[in-house]
Amino acid sequence: MTEDLAHKKCKPCEGGVAPLKPDEIRRLLGQLDGWEYAGGVIGKTYSFKNYYQTMAFVNATAWVSHREDHHPDLTVGYNKCRVEYSTHAIGGLSENDFICAAKIDALFNL
Repeated sequence: MTEDLAHKKCKPCEGGVAPLKPDEIRRLLGQLDGWEYAGGVIGKTYSFKNYYQTMAFVNATAWVSHREDHHPDLTVGYNKCRVEYSTHAIGGLSENDFICAAKIDALFNL
């Protein structure tokens, strides 16, 4: 099911749209592997063997995010990276967050 989200394209969001409701968040979260919902964001921590792999992932994530024009918050360590998505313009989650999460998972699995 993640593949369906990974093949979608983010839609521009400048606000004026209601954030997703809890039941919709649960449904979409069920299509992702290992992502968690807390504090109004979805997040996942990825682990790597070394700093080089971590930074390669960070740069690839930045490229995907730029293409989708939807940018996560990243917390980077030596061998891990935490990725968190929310749609700041609406103060909650949108489908864009789940689309990008699926794309990042696909990237990690290359």
